Amino acid sequence: MSARVARPDAQLVRHALASLSALLVASAPIDAQHAHTGASRIDSSAHADSVRSWRVGAMAIGVATRADPGAHGRTVREGALTQPMIVGDVQLAGEALQALVTVNLEGLTLRRGEINPGIYGEGYIDRRHPHTYLHEAMLGGSTPDGPIRLSLFIGKGFVPFGTDDPMTRPFVKYPVNHHLAQVMERVMVVGAVNIGAAALEFARFNGDEPEGPSDSPNPGRSLDSRAVRLTIRAPFGLEPSVSRANVKSPEFASGGGLDQKKESASLRLARDTGVWRYALVEWGRTREIERDGRTAFTFSTVLAEGSVTLARAQLAARFERSERPEEDRLDDPYRSIRPLLDFNVLGRTRWDIVTLSLAAPALRRRWLSAVPFVEGAWLRPRALAHPSAFDPQTFYDARELWTWSVGVRVEGGAMRPRFGRYGVAAVSPPVRRSSMHMSAVR
Repeated sequence: MSARVARPDAQLVRHALASLSALLVASAPIDAQHAHTGASRIDSSAHADSVRSWRVGAMAIGVATRADPGAHGRTVREGALTQPMIVGDVQLAGEALQALVTVNLEGLTLRRGEINPGIYGEGYIDRRHPHTYLHEAMLGGSTPDGPIRLSLFIGKGFVPFGTDDPMTRPFVKYPVNHHLAQVMERVMVVGAVNIGAAALEFARFNGDEPEGPSDSPNPGRSLDSRAVRLTIRAPFGLEPSVSRANVKSPEFASGGGLDQKKESASLRLARDTGVWRYALVEWGRTREIERDGRTAFTFSTVLAEGSVTLARAQLAARFERSERPEEDRLDDPYRSIRPLLDFNVLGRTRWDIVTLSLAAPALRRRWLSAVPFVEGAWLRPRALAHPSAFDPQTFYDARELWTWSVGVRVEGGAMRPRFGRYGVAAVSPPVRRSSMHMSAVR
């Protein structure tokens, strides 16, 4: 087996932060001039051989959360600085060459994770794990406009599987299905072809998940997994999509663990008819496969969410039913054993969750915006097998859980309306800043 390579990305992160911070300061007057579009962009047509356009943005969310109850029936009250990010895009010669970089600083602000009952992944349970410092670094290009367009990108980023990353959606707390519905922070090669309203993406990527914010992909796992996604840009802002992925041993970094076969189908709506509307319905399934081809575990998810913006305030609702593995925990009840083997899975729990969010109108000053919000969720976990080695009612000392969050989202410059689609697969209509985040309008 190949050894895991784990090294700090400190030098790379420092260079990226310095460059992106300089761009952010420089872009301030541009943002002020283009506040009506929510986009920050510089075009230098006089220098066709140099950078034609670039944009940069930064965001962070300060949030205070009460989870009642948390592990062992204890109420959790805590504050966090979550989703601190700097994002930069550079284009050369139109779309012929493009670079995208995202630096995520949750490794500094969320060392113990963010309280988020029901969520799991990368050794965290009921706390959302911090993402890697180098969240995304992709380089590629696209062919000119025509009936058939092609693109090819390489780097570290979002695999073409499932739905948009939750950080671009109307809620602060992530859904339980984050690791069922997205595959991210992988080194990959992704190609796409666009014919009319259809975009087909296909990728090869490393299957191993990161094991910490400073972790690097295992070089022995390069391009051992694959994914494909078909998206149709239908009229009236509708966007149906289907995708599949075969992920080799994501939980056991050196390989040899359970593989995953993943399927997803979704329907997204983004439309501005005077009242901004957004909706998403998705279904997903992940099967964990043993070496002999037998299915060891199956986890499914169904989620529906939507938002409406009236008088610049945004009301959003999310309904979710997702299944998660109950992993053998450490002395810290919010952490699990890594590497994860099949005998460390103690059972399956189904989570039914209803989340409501209200965001106030954005407070703007030049190129900065601040959006106060309040968010609440009702959660009900239930074991899917009886008897079970893990009983949620006993663990939480309750049948139902509640979370309440209040905070403010701060953005500067231009944040991308969506993450995870590259080249001709990217949806690039005009953009409008909603009260919570940048939103795409078709």
